[in-house]
Amino acid sequence: MLGVCLVVASALGPWERLPSLPDVHGVAGAFAGVSGDALLVAGGANFPDKKPWDGGTKVWHDTVYVLDGVDGTWRTAGKLPRPLGYGVSVTHRGSVICVGGSDKDQHYSDCFRMAWNGTKLDFTPLPSLPRPVANACGAVVGDTLYLAGGLEKPDASATLKSLYTLDLAAKRPHWVEGESWPGAPRMLAVAASFDGAFWLIGGVDLEPDDDGKSRRKYLRDAYRFDPRKGWSRVADLPHACAAAPSPAPSDAGSFHLCGGDDGTNVNFTPLAKHPGFTKSILRFDAKTAKWKAVGEWQTPTVTTPCVQWKEKWVIPSGELRPGVRTPAVWQFALTGHEK
Repeated sequence: MLGVCLVVASALGPWERLPSLPDVHGVAGAFAGVSGDALLVAGGANFPDKKPWDGGTKVWHDTVYVLDGVDGTWRTAGKLPRPLGYGVSVTHRGSVICVGGSDKDQHYSDCFRMAWNGTKLDFTPLPSLPRPVANACGAVVGDTLYLAGGLEKPDASATLKSLYTLDLAAKRPHWVEGESWPGAPRMLAVAASFDGAFWLIGGVDLEPDDDGKSRRKYLRDAYRFDPRKGWSRVADLPHACAAAPSPAPSDAGSFHLCGGDDGTNVNFTPLAKHPGFTKSILRFDAKTAKWKAVGEWQTPTVTTPCVQWKEKWVIPSGELRPGVRTPAVWQFALTGHEK
């Protein structure tokens, strides 16, 4: 129900619960955005029968849900072209752009617009990525969609160090591969559109362990891409951050990282008792060019988008801890900053 508040000492708040998704399990890796002044949440994956530690199987979904107002009721708007999750989604000119993603078998290069007119859901194809990509991050700066990093195949042993851009305002848009950032390749990073630039923050890389298997290397570095000046490195995060809601919520003076996986519990056992992810909210301030902890999110979720809707920001569903999703949908406002 709208109006359930969680008060935290931060520049975000108060946190309010919107109506929960109709899927009682919730989903991770959904696409989300705004079209027809309504909030759309589509696809994603969960474990509907058994949890992974009990032998459960991850299931990808194709349902598109729509919420017309903050005090409304979720309903089914239609279906995606296929079950799909873990792609990149952004809002652009009244539609939701969905890029890449995966299902139980493979990763995809598909790109399409999803638009809601109040009664009908329409899909318009856009040019496909040059390669399949899932677990990337992306954001729109002006009319240009940026997509960075990710994983090309489910069994890939290396993450990607690729930056692709798509001019969504062009008559014949096409993907352009741009200059890569100076740091390590990565997936599950956070993107931001802020100060006329594209920002790439944290994430994880893959490296071989002693047995030659891939293990995650959690990252703290962060970069800014100015279309006129190229890449520059900014202050490192105070701690690693992967899979936090993305694109990061922003205003004229800062942007925020809401929770995320800092890697401290990556090998936690038993998995059924995993404590969840970091509650810390970090703010990057444009004036100081530094990160600052500005409070906590008491029920943090990862692998989920962040959407600006009706002058507030919404984080729909997501992963509470490995194998466990939540149908909860949170909204908050950016309430200003310390002097």
